[in-house]
Amino acid sequence: MAEAERRVPEIFLVSDHTGETAASAARAAMSQFRTRWRYRFFGEVREESQVLRMMELARDLGAIVLYTLSRDTIAEAIRRRGSEMGVPVVDLLGPVMDTVASFYQLKREFRPGPQHGFTDEHFRRVDAVEFAVRHDDGGNLRTLYEADLVLTGVSRTSKTPLSMYLAQRGYKTGNVPLVPDIDPPRELLDIDPRRVFGLTLDPATLVTIRRARLRSLPSLARLAYADPETVATELRWALRFFRTRGWRSVDISGKAVEENASRILELLAAEQEVAFP
Repeated sequence: MAEAERRVPEIFLVSDHTGETAASAARAAMSQFRTRWRYRFFGEVREESQVLRMMELARDLGAIVLYTLSRDTIAEAIRRRGSEMGVPVVDLLGPVMDTVASFYQLKREFRPGPQHGFTDEHFRRVDAVEFAVRHDDGGNLRTLYEADLVLTGVSRTSKTPLSMYLAQRGYKTGNVPLVPDIDPPRELLDIDPRRVFGLTLDPATLVTIRRARLRSLPSLARLAYADPETVATELRWALRFFRTRGWRSVDISGKAVEENASRILELLAAEQEVAFP
């Protein structure tokens, strides 16, 4: 099979704000297709130079561009570049707003959000990022209870990258490693299980990741760290532990950080009794 045929289809989500509207609409639409998608998020797009670089990348990757933009000049730039480069583009909000404006004789207001100044949401995101940095890799456990959600799992299961991405979305995220034969910290066990997510992935991928890590830490004492049998045993132990604690597990195998974050937030939102931003 040719390389182009094996490639996971890409969806670019473009916004002049956070991109959460585009992400929600795209997930709803793409769920109707029995295939796996790779999403790339482009937030705060407000300059035509950003549009050019993004559209060139979309052309090179064979991606479709979905956008939610309040500024007509940027939307027009995307449409023009899409036509020039043969990139399919879809305006997710424009037709709705145009119909409403025409039918009710209303005038649109161009309000992408934080470009007009610092908002409460901006400061919430800053706080979330600072929280994630302080609570990375089991740090500052005494205040872990303040987290909106906590990620856990064995070594090298992408806890830190995912924590930082979720923090940028405004969620205070802590992450705590699990080590077989060592009791997890009490602070982790005391967290509401609906807010804790156990990360896992396929053993072969984890072996590859750990071997790459060992090249920068060439310690003979840690050879078992990347041993396939040891890795498989750790992952099985972690899954059993997740079930014992009532934590939901998220398999991150072969998925981009955006996809894994979206899955976690969907699970989080399903718990109606827990309040989240």
